[in-house]
Amino acid sequence: MRFIRVIVLTILPLLTLSQSRQPDASQIRLKLKKLNFLGSVLYVAAHPDDENTRVIAYLANERLATTAYLSMTRGDGGQNLIGPEIRDELGVIRTQELLAARRIDGGLQFFTRANDFGFSKNVNETLATWSKDEILSDVVRIFRQFQPDVVLNRFPPNERAGHGHHTASAVLSLEAFDLSGSSAAFPEQLKTLPVWQPKRIYMNTGRFFNNTINENTPGVTVLNVGGYNALLGQSYAEIAATSRSQHKSQGFGSPGRRGDANEFFELAKGEPATKDIFEGINTTWTRIKGGEKIIPLVDKALKDFNPEQPHLIVNQLLQIRKAIETLEHGIWKTRKLNEVNQLIQDCLGLFAEVTSNQYWIAPGENLTASFEIINRSPTNVKLNTIRGNGLAYDTLINTLLKNNTPLLFKTKQNVNAVAYSDPYWLREPHSKGLFTVTDLNLIGKPENDRPLCVTLTFSINDEPLTIQAPLVYKWTDPVKGELYRPVEVVPPVFVTVQNGAWIFKTSAPLEIGVVIKSARDGIQSGLLKIKLPDKWRSEPQSVPFQLTRRNEEQTRFFKVYPTENESTGKLNAVAEIDGNEYNFSVRTINYDHIPVQTLLPKAEVPVVRIDLKKEGRVIGYIRGAGDDIPSALRNMGYDVWEMKNEEVTAENLKRVDAVVLGVRAINTNERIRYIMPTLLEYVAQGGTIVVQYNTSTDLETDKYSPYPLTISRDRVTEEDAEVRILKPDHPVLNYPNKITARDFDGWVQERGLYFPNKWDERYEAILSMNDKGEEPKNGSLLVATYGNGYYVYTGLSFFRELPEGVPGAYRLFANLVSLGKKAEVAPPTPPVKPKGKSKNK
Repeated sequence: MRFIRVIVLTILPLLTLSQSRQPDASQIRLKLKKLNFLGSVLYVAAHPDDENTRVIAYLANERLATTAYLSMTRGDGGQNLIGPEIRDELGVIRTQELLAARRIDGGLQFFTRANDFGFSKNVNETLATWSKDEILSDVVRIFRQFQPDVVLNRFPPNERAGHGHHTASAVLSLEAFDLSGSSAAFPEQLKTLPVWQPKRIYMNTGRFFNNTINENTPGVTVLNVGGYNALLGQSYAEIAATSRSQHKSQGFGSPGRRGDANEFFELAKGEPATKDIFEGINTTWTRIKGGEKIIPLVDKALKDFNPEQPHLIVNQLLQIRKAIETLEHGIWKTRKLNEVNQLIQDCLGLFAEVTSNQYWIAPGENLTASFEIINRSPTNVKLNTIRGNGLAYDTLINTLLKNNTPLLFKTKQNVNAVAYSDPYWLREPHSKGLFTVTDLNLIGKPENDRPLCVTLTFSINDEPLTIQAPLVYKWTDPVKGELYRPVEVVPPVFVTVQNGAWIFKTSAPLEIGVVIKSARDGIQSGLLKIKLPDKWRSEPQSVPFQLTRRNEEQTRFFKVYPTENESTGKLNAVAEIDGNEYNFSVRTINYDHIPVQTLLPKAEVPVVRIDLKKEGRVIGYIRGAGDDIPSALRNMGYDVWEMKNEEVTAENLKRVDAVVLGVRAINTNERIRYIMPTLLEYVAQGGTIVVQYNTSTDLETDKYSPYPLTISRDRVTEEDAEVRILKPDHPVLNYPNKITARDFDGWVQERGLYFPNKWDERYEAILSMNDKGEEPKNGSLLVATYGNGYYVYTGLSFFRELPEGVPGAYRLFANLVSLGKKAEVAPPTPPVKPKGKSKNK
């Protein structure tokens, strides 16, 4: 007897939905209709949020095409409106936001290995940084794997795209269109993949690219994607709005729209079409030899489908599956077998859930798995076997599942998975533009396969069905209700160095805490060690530890001595247990709109020995979109008061030496219009305020500065761009630290963004910089005196530089918050009276 393997999409963990939620009757009917459509579309762009969700929703739910989005990057180089995560961690968030969007609009998701290294002003820089041939091979691989009939590019292959990454996505897609059908291109892929030639490739154009375009423009195909789906109860624009609103880290909440909406597709390559993007493409079962016999079977199942008794068509679905199994091997056979198997499960109301008593588990450890399996139909369903994947479990069950009677049981299982569950593209060090992925089978995947799952085999009226259920952890939140998170395979211990970076202002030692935490049951004993740069040392070099239970943690302290001279490096922490070394920390990302994410970065932090001086003692910080500036200020030796809106009062501001506004505070703090008058009066009375970058759109107030300035989109993306000092004698460059051009060495990703391009003459522009071939931009750091104090507006990327321990960024930021302060002078020492009698004249 041959079992058909199917991935059960309905039981993948979602944080905000009950895992037991299965498709309703209208969704099942839509899936039935899709069985008779054999066409596919691949949408291609550069970043999360570049995709046209309206087009994807229309193609997936109206045309019933197998639709996917290929994003070149994971959005790692963008900004984050919901928290402090940037770079790799932001890429994980944006990956999950794309997957959340696809669950809503019905698409699939792919990625290349390209790293979003930040805004790029030209395509040549992008392709060079990405290692063009590497990413081109990824795009060709995904073309061959997904086998799209039609490819839709979001952007044009030229400067009209407005971003080097955007342009590059189109350039690579067009080249892949020519190469994917050639056996001479990337022939090593042909060991596992066929060549594939899409029929045509379009640019999804519009009036933002061509302001005269309309339905009569030559070479343009128009689709009305504004229709209403009665089965889903929404227009495709409404579905798209919900999908797009998943990009919460980018602030992309979108309103639903109703009514006709045209999308324009300009042919780039391939066979011309006049009325429809699928023109001349056989999208029926007749595209497969022998497939014509399946059409009437699906039509009959649709006709006989009873939304109140969906199980009545299960036998017809089994008949359809048998017919598909007789066809020659190919992607449509595989896709449609998966679809019909899913429909069988949906029509039965067949639910299978396996939960663990722990969400983190170490290799070789035992876990308790709880099974809930239920057939919610009168159909004859029998559970035959259960086999563990990553688990030492294989057993024969042979149990009949009675209608609506749960089968509940628990087992203790050993974890034999050896690979940890951190995101596969972050397991190895990566370059500025390219992630390192050693397993070629992972390229293109949005995330890891679940490391622990169980395969359940059933008989449905004596016909086989296989369901794969990932192991999940379930709990009940008193407010949010039943929640889930993935079960992850992790090392037996985590090692975390306190603080994100350590700044040594003198050669004096600092006491650094290292937290060691157990991720398994039982006693673990070993040595905790730290490794330091050359000529640095610690006391002690190692300390013993013993952990006796899961989640127990201990903190051990090391007195670290830096070098006498300025230097930078990394401090690495390592736990040694029974001769094995573990150097992973743990980072959990937890937001309501995505599943909980577990990252396992190396237990290392920057250590920086710099001559750093500061003035003042207490800094007030007002949060914006999210950054880690408070930690950097504490590293400098400041006390930081992270002020709530209601705490920003004239009286409280007397207690702080300067105030820093977090990035995009004027965009995101709804109370900022009421706070700014108090802050500006604080400046007038002698205080100092440092305002970090904001965007020109969605400002909560236009009264955020004492004198007029205009925020623009000006930015300097080359992190090594020359920095020219315009005001060498200004206090901000001289006290308490002398700032020179050397202080701009070693910056990461960019110099800065959203610089003002117009300002009142009372501001002083301190620095000038520009990317190659551009005019100088002087708005990165503006300083004005206002009353008795200082107002600073800066687009310099301190939110990126300070967490990386960039020495010059620390020195300059210390000067910003020290403006207006004078060195504290000790009172004069009274003269020493000479011994003996004084002689008075």
